[in-house]
Amino acid sequence: MILGAQLYTVRSFIQTETDIRRTLQKIAAMGYTTIQVSAMGKIEPERLREICDELSLRIALTHASPERILHDTEEVIREHDILGCRYIGIGGMPEKYRTPDWYAHFAPDYRQAAKRIAEAGKTFMYHNHNFEFAKIGGKRMIERLLEDFAPEEMGITLDTYWVQAAGADVCEWIGILKDRLHCVHLKDMAVRGMEPIMAPVMEGNMNFKAILNALEQAGTTEYLLVEQDTCEGSPFDCLDTSYKNLAAAGYR
Repeated sequence: MILGAQLYTVRSFIQTETDIRRTLQKIAAMGYTTIQVSAMGKIEPERLREICDELSLRIALTHASPERILHDTEEVIREHDILGCRYIGIGGMPEKYRTPDWYAHFAPDYRQAAKRIAEAGKTFMYHNHNFEFAKIGGKRMIERLLEDFAPEEMGITLDTYWVQAAGADVCEWIGILKDRLHCVHLKDMAVRGMEPIMAPVMEGNMNFKAILNALEQAGTTEYLLVEQDTCEGSPFDCLDTSYKNLAAAGYR
């Protein structure tokens, strides 16, 4: 499993081409060899690929616009060909589908795009939060997603923090999702008083020894992507701390 940085962590620092280069230089200097592109400002895919190649960074996964995946599928695929990226991600279900009234329309709306992505040799990846563990019609939304899309149509970018935040067992869900678990977001959960907060990996209270062992046992994950949506202090320091902790555990 290859260790990478989810750029959503440093989204404030990747809104211009100049800052994108500066940020990727800092991330490469930490030791990361892989990134996920998310919440990035406008840059041509050819230019982004050029910068990444110069820094020996591979683009493992993206979070693309749900609307573009739906309505501009071929161009999204072409851009990912340029980026050398196999995994085309959606950062979450658009809000209108998260209700009993509209969930049933998600699969019919996105299945054609997912199939076209698969035909192009890539995989549509769905990133979970905690709301997918709420029940709609007597089943958890994430369970319905697994029924509605075949593994070749949809992978799951499992987010360790949000599974924990939903009150679910991360290791159990690694086992359930193992056929779809090509990419994983690693983030830890600490606590301040009564409030859960995000923390660098292995700096919080989640059992990452067990989580990493479960991922090893599942044997299907290619990329471990460090993400921290909110940081206390510098997001670069948070990425660096996570990298050092995971490197010490044998992951690079």
